[in-house]
Order: sequence, then structure tokens, then C-alpha cells
Amino acid sequence: MDALDRLAEPGLDLLGRVDTLLASGVPETHRLWPLLRRMQVLPGDAVRGFLELHPAPLATAGHAVRRLVRGYDDAGATLADPVAWSGPAASAYDEARGALLRHLDEGPESLVGRLESTAGYADALADWVEGSRLALARALADVLRSAEAVTVLAATRPGVDADPAGVLAAAEIAVRVLSVLGVAYDGAETLLRQWGPSLAETTWRDRPVNAPRYGGTTRIGR
Repeated sequence: MDALDRLAEPGLDLLGRVDTLLASGVPETHRLWPLLRRMQVLPGDAVRGFLELHPAPLATAGHAVRRLVRGYDDAGATLADPVAWSGPAASAYDEARGALLRHLDEGPESLVGRLESTAGYADALADWVEGSRLALARALADVLRSAEAVTVLAATRPGVDADPAGVLAAAEIAVRVLSVLGVAYDGAETLLRQWGPSLAETTWRDRPVNAPRYGGTTRIGR
């Protein structure tokens, strides 16, 4: 359990009240509107959804992907073993074997390169989730002890009608929370742009250089 988990219950209670007040109408000139249009979600629902994101599964996925590299290393070692034969068939095999070795593990576009990139992306996402949860926890801690929170609680007591002061206080809290989440989502989009090219599907890059010759002599052994 991290700081965001500990603040979830009081934070969601406050933001539920904020969402209720926002529904009664926010002045059109308020700075909240650009954030609402961009995020397309009220702060309570936004935080509720973000609470489902945790770094541990992503870090675990990165470790699991890296373990797959060992299998490719074993396949590469098998392909690299010298073969005691010669002739046209042996030459064709050596050419195909070299191409397969390059496809398995030579450069970022190889299968191993893509696995390492996938693991790196999972690690980067885990770091993003951890940092974003901490930033959101700080924002919730700030709004929970703010004067606006007191106003929102007073404005949402049973039997009390929403008033302009309560709506404006709710809007200010919403701005603080949605601004932090907006920065978090910007970070996620930046990660995708950075890692996207190295996560693309790898394709077979090599083509046979020499056409196979038939009718030659194949010799087994040295």
C-alpha cells in the first residue's frame, strides 16, 4: 500500500462531493473547462480509474520478458555450433544459419532486441505509474487540507443547496487534481512516442545472397 492507497478513501469522498457540485454548473470562463474538455472525465472518476494502476505488475512483466531471452540465447548457441560438412548444401545451410542468427540476436531490430525493448518499456511504464501515483497522492493531500475542501464539505451537507462559493471551491479542487493527471497522461504519451519505434514488429531482413547449386558433392566430416 502506497501513499495514494492510504488517501484513496478520504480523497474519493471529497472528490465525489466535488463532482456533485460541478454538476450544478461551473462559470463558462473558469479555467477548469479546458481541462474538462481535454480529460473528458470528472476528477472523482479520473482518480478512481487511476487507482487501478500499479507499478508492480508492469515490473513483473519486464522481468518475465527478460527471462525469455535465455531461450533465444540457447537457440543461438545451437545454431553457432560448427557443422562438419562441406559442399553446396553446407554453404546454403551456413548462409541460412547466419541469417537466422542475425534475426535472432543482432541489433535492436532482432528478436532479442525487440524483447529487450519490450522489457525496457514495461520498466519505464512501471516508473511512470509509481511517479504519477506519488504526484497524485501529494495533490490529494494538498486539497484534503485546503480551505476549498472545508467549503465543499459545508456546501454538500444534507439539506444544503449548492451555492456559488461551493461550486467555485469544487472547481478549484478539480483543477488541481486534473492538472496533475494531465501531466501524468502527457508522460504516458511521451513514453509511447519514445519507445514506439523499438516496439514495432520485427521482420525477416536477410535474403539469400547466392542461389543454391545442385548436383555438387557433399562431404561429411573434416
